[in-house]
Amino acid sequence: MNDKTKQKYSAFVAYFEKNMPVAESELQYNNPYELLVAVILSAQCTDKRVNMTTPALFRRFPTPLDMASSSQEEVFEYIKSISYPNNKAKNLFKMSQMLVSDFDGVVPDDMEELQKLPGVGRKTANVMMAVAFKHQAMPVDTHVFRVANRIGLTKNSKNVSATEKTLVKNLPNETLSKAHHWLILHGRYVCKARKPLCGQCGITQICDFYIKNSKNQTLDN
Repeated sequence: MNDKTKQKYSAFVAYFEKNMPVAESELQYNNPYELLVAVILSAQCTDKRVNMTTPALFRRFPTPLDMASSSQEEVFEYIKSISYPNNKAKNLFKMSQMLVSDFDGVVPDDMEELQKLPGVGRKTANVMMAVAFKHQAMPVDTHVFRVANRIGLTKNSKNVSATEKTLVKNLPNETLSKAHHWLILHGRYVCKARKPLCGQCGITQICDFYIKNSKNQTLDN
């Protein structure tokens, strides 16, 4: 890591440690099983919509065994307002069955084991490790991917895997899980996809996107 990159990361961490010392998932859950269900439902769907859906779902299926003893069709009825409900109902039902048959109804605290579950890819497994089990992990979703590249924490990363590796390499290990939430929340409320609110941003001095646009505006004038 060169000095400029080191300074950028240091400034990023310092700003958010001061201004967002507590950064947590906005998904509502009470245990690892509920979080796993919520994260699966959140793919290409807002946390707000998921949080509107899960209370009734969790009342009906409070444990993996309750869901595994039901049917894909019944799960669908509880999540049909969510994006891609057919596929998610299928994954949730099969996931609950595997939790019961292979893991004694307990969500595994292991990256490889988690990814054996239907509907669980690397990002979801990383979320579970970081949020449910308090391991230092860097889940990369669309917000993290966009914001990290826009700020310049990562340079021209072509995919989430490359972004994850760069962030893990350059962020202090003890900040990884929190930094995941910093990037998500900053992307959700300030560094928005279509129209970033640069006037409300406290890290414009280290943001490649802002610096480049400011230079272009100066040249245009």
